[in-house]
Amino acid sequence: MKNLIKKIQNTNHRENLWEKNSKIVLGISGGPDSVFLLEFFVKLQQKYNLQLIIAHVNYGLRGKDSDKDQELVEEMAQKHSIEMFVFDPFPTFPSKRDRSELKFSENYLRDLRYNFFEKIRKDYGFDSIAVAHTLNDQVETFLMRVIRGAGLKGLSGMKYKTNKIIRPLLEISKPEILLYLDKTHMTYRTDKTNKQNFFFRNKVRNKLIPYLEKNFNPNLKKTIATSVNSISEDYDLISQLSKNNLPEILSVKKLLKLHPALQKRILLEKIKEKKSNLKDIESAHIFEILKALKSTKGKNQIVSFQGLKVRRINDRVIIV
Repeated sequence: MKNLIKKIQNTNHRENLWEKNSKIVLGISGGPDSVFLLEFFVKLQQKYNLQLIIAHVNYGLRGKDSDKDQELVEEMAQKHSIEMFVFDPFPTFPSKRDRSELKFSENYLRDLRYNFFEKIRKDYGFDSIAVAHTLNDQVETFLMRVIRGAGLKGLSGMKYKTNKIIRPLLEISKPEILLYLDKTHMTYRTDKTNKQNFFFRNKVRNKLIPYLEKNFNPNLKKTIATSVNSISEDYDLISQLSKNNLPEILSVKKLLKLHPALQKRILLEKIKEKKSNLKDIESAHIFEILKALKSTKGKNQIVSFQGLKVRRINDRVIIV
């Protein structure tokens, strides 16, 4: 554990994830990664004078197994004298057996979870939310985005810090965590549905990655993790350059003189100013905008998508 603690602390020093007297909500499911996350912060609680809260979501989608997950997390919270909050997203379903027939997308369940974590953080005035994403999760996410077709932002992977979310375990592999838990005889829960290939992520984890490791690169995870870090640095540079070149009034002529990568990022930044986020904004939308700006058919062009209208009026780009 000492080596792992040092490794994660080095990540914190580099990425500034938390500091002394920080107040952190811990998203704990009861699985091995989150159990390790809890143990890690408990060990550092006194050194950093941390205030900790545990947040647990019981979807009830796995019947009694879901309740056993909650029971384990409650036992750990009691053991370490940490306040715990549980969220049931589907209280109108009295029977957990009925819920097992429900099917939801990964994104929908994730949004429920993160909205709950953020509510707890705001209600108690805490600084951040720690989640247990590991190096393995990073690799899976990268491959999923490659398959779906992502730009530089998507391929830069999960960040160590996104707004109030921190991911201290992104450089730690699943085998490292399991080895520690087994050596220390720590109890954790195994989600049997992880072996099923209903979700896209599970297919990548259970089928694609083992196939690639066996037939192409036995060090696939390490190789991809290195690539993700490199892509992330490139993306951060382009983002910074685009912000430095972000004018209050967008000129078509000046925009089109820039490198294509900066053109796209500046348009995305302008859209973000109006929409407050870039959810559901795809590369195809940016392509259509640039196509309209380059058009010789007329100086007045309109592109509409996701509740937005991007207008070219002479040399100006207006987003409403």
